[in-house]
Amino acid sequence: MIVAFSVTPLGVGEDVGEYVADAVRVVRESGLPNRTDAMFTSVEGEWEECMEVVRRAVAAVEARAPRVSLVLKADIRPGVTDGLTSKVATVERHLG
Repeated sequence: MIVAFSVTPLGVGEDVGEYVADAVRVVRESGLPNRTDAMFTSVEGEWEECMEVVRRAVAAVEARAPRVSLVLKADIRPGVTDGLTSKVATVERHLG
């Protein structure tokens, strides 16, 4: 499964990069395949693994912010691995 999520601290002002970095650090330290872009962080693994990483990422931001917003989207496709790379490669091949 691939989970794309965004954790946003609320009530901390306009500059939220350091709070978001706390969440991304949790994802990177998880050891699961991941990718971060300007809007979302994606993580790939089994349901329990992914949800635990999301939970810990939210907790990291929640520890420093009075309120947290979470947006989450999941691609649940049993038996598929390396989706973070293969899905993008398929689109690039069609653009090719």
